[in-house]
Amino acid sequence: MKGAECVAECLIREGVDVVFAYPGGASLELHQAFAKTDKFRVILPRHEQGGGFSANAYARVTGKAGVCMATSGPGATNLVSAIADAYMDSVPMVAITGQVFSKYIGKSAFQETDFYGMTLPIVKHSFLVLNVHDLPRIFREAFHIATTGRPGPVVIDIPKDIQQAKFAPVWPVEMQLPAYKPEKHATDEQLAAILPLLAEAKKPLLYVGGGAISGEAGAELRRLAEHNQIPVTTTLMGVGVFPENHPLSLRWFGMHGTVAGNLAADECDLLLCLGARFDDRVTGDTKAFARHAKIVHLDIDASEHNKNKRVLLPIVGDVKHALGRLNALQTERKSPAPDTTAWRAQCDAWKKEFPFSFEPSPHILPQEAIRILYELTKGEAIVVTGVGQHQMWAAQYYEFAEPRRYISSLGLGAMGFGYPAALGAKVARPDKQVVDIDGDGSFTMNIQELATAAIEKIGAKAMILNNQHLGMVVQWEDRFYNGVRGNTILGDKANIGGPENIDGLYPDFVKVAEGFGVKGRRVVKKSELRAAIQEMLDHDGPFVLDVVVPYTEHVLPMIPAGKTVKDMIIK
Repeated sequence: MKGAECVAECLIREGVDVVFAYPGGASLELHQAFAKTDKFRVILPRHEQGGGFSANAYARVTGKAGVCMATSGPGATNLVSAIADAYMDSVPMVAITGQVFSKYIGKSAFQETDFYGMTLPIVKHSFLVLNVHDLPRIFREAFHIATTGRPGPVVIDIPKDIQQAKFAPVWPVEMQLPAYKPEKHATDEQLAAILPLLAEAKKPLLYVGGGAISGEAGAELRRLAEHNQIPVTTTLMGVGVFPENHPLSLRWFGMHGTVAGNLAADECDLLLCLGARFDDRVTGDTKAFARHAKIVHLDIDASEHNKNKRVLLPIVGDVKHALGRLNALQTERKSPAPDTTAWRAQCDAWKKEFPFSFEPSPHILPQEAIRILYELTKGEAIVVTGVGQHQMWAAQYYEFAEPRRYISSLGLGAMGFGYPAALGAKVARPDKQVVDIDGDGSFTMNIQELATAAIEKIGAKAMILNNQHLGMVVQWEDRFYNGVRGNTILGDKANIGGPENIDGLYPDFVKVAEGFGVKGRRVVKKSELRAAIQEMLDHDGPFVLDVVVPYTEHVLPMIPAGKTVKDMIIK
């Protein structure tokens, strides 16, 4: 078979059911091979970045590797943001790229870029295929590497002559990667060292990140929290791994997280960090973060230990296995649970005193729109977001009781992520309601993917919180730059739109959606909001709901970058 046909067979053998791929000269052979099989679906995005974000979200929702593909040169470089996003958020993804003929590599051929070299800092591993006989082994290794240990993106760059070459493939029977040992298990001795710390703690806190979702550790986490009556707070990557409606939940914490979660982190005496990396958006000033606490850091990636925060007890290991053994050891050794009665009362008091809240307004507020969406979907939708204020409000006002329901670009913070990611999520879970909560700035960055939704019949919804501004940057301008606008107005400055002047709204998202063959509706009046959201949810197919909101709203609470809990802005 041809090398390209071998690639198709490799994908089939890896259980791939969808590839998001945009063709070009250097990947033409691959598309021809894909056209001859019905074993997996090929979805044509309208921009390679859109395809990359779709594959990324597919992986976040399923836990399987998402697959995207592009041609050489500009096609490949358009995947860079999606690959970087997968790297930052530890998402399993395989990015296949066509490359110029082997004999032209390094000679500045048409549409040549050194994609292997270009992506080295943002991949878990990468391959440049120079021998067609290596294809079966490389694909087996690529999927194994992407999905095991700490997940991440893998690039496979395939020159066109390799795709065209005919050969008799030999399929690897077993994996032979002696230097790669992704399965890391903490020893009972290491885990037992946590038990006395737990027993003597008065104010313990569980700080849980995305690693607990990747590691499928929700049940073990819940048992640990409930048995020891320890409050739980998560990162945004960890949202849903512990039910946010649980009495022990402090929901998520960090820059725009709950006051209760942030105060608990500041005052706890034992911090158990599970599958998180002490990101600056969580810790603020790392020196002052959890300054009273003994810190245990459990992570499968040893490079994260003592990188951002010095800890008392770093433990390398799979979080599901480690929590399972920790629970068992506590029972077997009859190690006492801490007395957290007073601590829980304090946390509950903070939750009651400082809930997420907003002031009433005659206009539709973004927080209100999200809360109504939560009510109408009964909290069961998969919520995808772009990046900006709406991203934070979505996490604040939509509560998540299950993991893999809040899908967002968090480490990289890539605007334009929302709608193409919603397409990937809907393809992964066609049985679920999928809603992209987006901003007008972020949505516009990949608005062309409405065509993909229409042509491929992918029923992902978009609820745009349209304030005609780059809302999060405007918030920073208001708070720290005396309100000076530095290119943050997206509408027509001479006739700026908004709740008071809808004639000046720009662009007209309803007309744009209709141009792509997608149903759209604009809502301005608060009295019509609930019915408009219900119409969006009831529509059989993609839908754009343009919700006009004021630009004066700020996401609160807020801990300014690099500051501490003492600098938290609550009102």
